[in-house]
Amino acid sequence: MKQLLANPVLVKEIKLRFRSLKSFTGILFYLIAMCIFVFGFIMLTTSFTGTGYFRPEESFFMFAMLTYIQLGLILFITPGLTAGAISSEREKQTLNILLTTSQTSFQIIFGKLTSSIAFLLLLVVSGLPIYSLVFLFGGVSPGQLGIIFLFFFLTMLAIGGIGIMYSTIIRKTIVAMIATYGTMIFFTAVTGFIYLVIIGMNSMAANTLASSPVGHFFASINPVVLMLTLISPGSDRIITEITKVDLPIWSGYAIFYICITIISILIAVKKLRVNMKRTR
Repeated sequence: MKQLLANPVLVKEIKLRFRSLKSFTGILFYLIAMCIFVFGFIMLTTSFTGTGYFRPEESFFMFAMLTYIQLGLILFITPGLTAGAISSEREKQTLNILLTTSQTSFQIIFGKLTSSIAFLLLLVVSGLPIYSLVFLFGGVSPGQLGIIFLFFFLTMLAIGGIGIMYSTIIRKTIVAMIATYGTMIFFTAVTGFIYLVIIGMNSMAANTLASSPVGHFFASINPVVLMLTLISPGSDRIITEITKVDLPIWSGYAIFYICITIISILIAVKKLRVNMKRTR
């Protein structure tokens, strides 16, 4: 593990990313936008209710909105950070030099992926002080916040793995980014639509909801659905009753995306030098 964390690719990528003025300017504007949203929400809510104080249920609603904003941020930024990791090296004609070093394919992929995930973690963690405001008003437990951040980490790791994989097997950065964003649209929008269609067809055919393992699967791999179950734990039980599949949504999500991450990284490692041989 020490050897992986000390590999030159990771060190170089982290230095370039964390010393960039553009990166920290992005974090600054993100935090400013979050502060404006939070304090604006508190002021508008207290003004409209006329009570003069912020109630726990309003604090919970603000927390839910912040969580979905963070999820959207991860889904939007992660492909942009990872989909060009290898293809940009190929376009700059520096990939040949990188592959002639003593670094293994896994060390190169690991370094590129870890540097991107580290920056995303910094972005998410930098928003913790804003998140902590909800504890002043109640409605949210620290354990719930911890579980949601674990969900964020797994999601960005899976998306990062997919982006690295496309960046390795596709030569053009723009095409790799389109493929990664397309995959994310499928996981977030298409799977939710398919779930609703399957449940609707089952209810219409039998007048009562029949067992629907396929519908449960598509609900399990949808980040938006899982986020709903983490924010409102009762939603998980409702989905289980509708699909009649006694499996928690979070367990199906974890298994699926861990497998996706591992498979994506293995494909990227295997194809890195294969594509290099073809370009010679």
